[in-house]
Formats: sequence, structure tokens, C-alpha cells
Amino acid sequence: MKLSVLASGSAGNGYVLYNDKTAIVLEAGVHIKDLYKMYGYDVKRIAACLITHEHKDHCGFVDQYLEAGIPVYASAGTIKGMELGERHNVMPLEALKTVHIGEWTVTPFPTQHDGKEPFGYIVTHEECGNVLFATDTYYIKYRFTNLNNILIECNYVPEKLDDNVASGKLHPLVKRRTLKSHMSLPKCIETLLEHDLRHVVNIVLIHLSVGNGDPELMKQEVSLATGKRVFVADAGLAIDFNHEF
Repeated sequence: MKLSVLASGSAGNGYVLYNDKTAIVLEAGVHIKDLYKMYGYDVKRIAACLITHEHKDHCGFVDQYLEAGIPVYASAGTIKGMELGERHNVMPLEALKTVHIGEWTVTPFPTQHDGKEPFGYIVTHEECGNVLFATDTYYIKYRFTNLNNILIECNYVPEKLDDNVASGKLHPLVKRRTLKSHMSLPKCIETLLEHDLRHVVNIVLIHLSVGNGDPELMKQEVSLATGKRVFVADAGLAIDFNHEF
């Protein structure tokens, strides 16, 4: 199994877990041509696109994915927020209710964001094991077992956020929203350390803020805290994403 990052951040989000036979797309925040460029035009191999919430950087191109025949899964609230209506390939999910999609197993869980019904996901395949995918959430109230790979938001460094407000680069209202909608570097580390990481192979830091983040610092701090292989999710990143080395 491999992971490819199409985009990650406020300008757009898209991630693909795939092998030669099957794939799951996480988010629909990038033009479908970028997905075609990475995976090819045989979308029948794509089992699903999972969407976390209705903000455009995560679902702005969802109509293209549906028109291509890719089934889209999300919470009922997110589907309503995306104004998709009733379509045969739009699949509502229920929190903490596991579904089987081809070779994949997906368990959605509520996250803490300002969407209508935002979800994170545990995505499971025999090759990549149990993958935690959590973005646009300022904390995770669940603790998961037997994780093998993690994609987790690490959006901002608190000191940089404060400095940007103090210097006038950032409006205090933006800071207030950030604190209640996105995960800081300290909270990311705290969340990771509250999980059993013994079987985790990769940790990928996603949805970094351009102005309030620090990719090198974040990578270094998370690596030192966890002792794991850590990546920053830049567009074009492609890594092996198996359940063991």
C-alpha cells in the first residue's frame, strides 16, 4: 500500500491510499485531473472518496468525483452541507458505525470543528492496517487501538499564532476560530502520546497552516516525542504505507 498527497492545507486537501487493485481517496478538495495524474483514469479501482466536512478546501470538487463515478461517503450533515441532494453514489455514514467498502473497512467518528457534522475516519486494509485520519479538529475525544499508520492535523504553533496577532498579521477573531477548530502542535503531540504507538509505522502531519505553522519544527518535535517516522504532507509526497516495515 502507498500514500500519495495531492494537496494539504487551506487551499485544498486530497490524499490517496492505494495499491495496484484498489484505492480510497480522502477528501475531494483538489481537481479530479490531479487524481487522474496520480492514479490514472481507471476510477473503477477507486472504492470510495471519504469527506470529513463541507468546507470547500475539503469538498470543493466533489461534483467532479461523483460525475466520474466515484462513490462519496460522508456524514448526513456533511452531505446536506455540500448540497448534494439524493444521488445513487452519495452514501451517508453514521458515527461509530463500521461499513465495508470492497477490500476496505471504514469507521467514522465525530471530530471537533465548525462543520455541520464533521467526521474523522479509521480506514482499514490488510496491507496498510488501521489508519487514523483526523483533520480540522482541535482535539480528538476518542482513543483508538491497534493503529498502524496515522494522518493527523498539526495546524499551528501557538507562539507563532500569538506573534501574528500581536504584529497585526492576523485578526484576533481568526485566532479565536483557530483555537476552536484546528489542532495545535502541542495538542497533536499530546493526542499521539495518548495512543498506543507500538505498531505505528508512519505519522503524517496534515493541514499545516502556512502562516502559523513551522513544518521543520513540527516534524522534529513530533519525531522526538514519538520516536516514529514522521512526514509533513506536502503536495507530491508519496510513501510506502504498509502495516509494517
